[in-house]
Amino acid sequence: MKKFLGFLVLVVVLFCLYTWLVLSWSYSAGERAGYVQKFSKKGWICKTWEGELAMINIPGTLTEKFNFTVHDEAVVKKINDSMGKRVALVYREHVGIPTTCFGDTGHFVHDVVVVE
Repeated sequence: MKKFLGFLVLVVVLFCLYTWLVLSWSYSAGERAGYVQKFSKKGWICKTWEGELAMINIPGTLTEKFNFTVHDEAVVKKINDSMGKRVALVYREHVGIPTTCFGDTGHFVHDVVVVE
């Protein structure tokens, strides 16, 4: 029984270490510009702010959609205040997140800039 409990504790510690590693190390970082067309707080147990940015490249072409997640309430307020305006979202991408409790996407927005 001690070996099983020791193994279980080891698995939990390794899972926590892995989760901390993928959330603290970013795979890529950048900006995307466009119009936020959907932004809502959703989830069954873990509520996260999820959004969709419509990126319009050339008039007459289809819009590309960029899905993102926001954790910071100050950024949530900035996005809500800039709805309907062209914005640039500054984000970091995290790959290999083990659960959707941290967000539905790996793209975490940490700043918003209104583009004139």
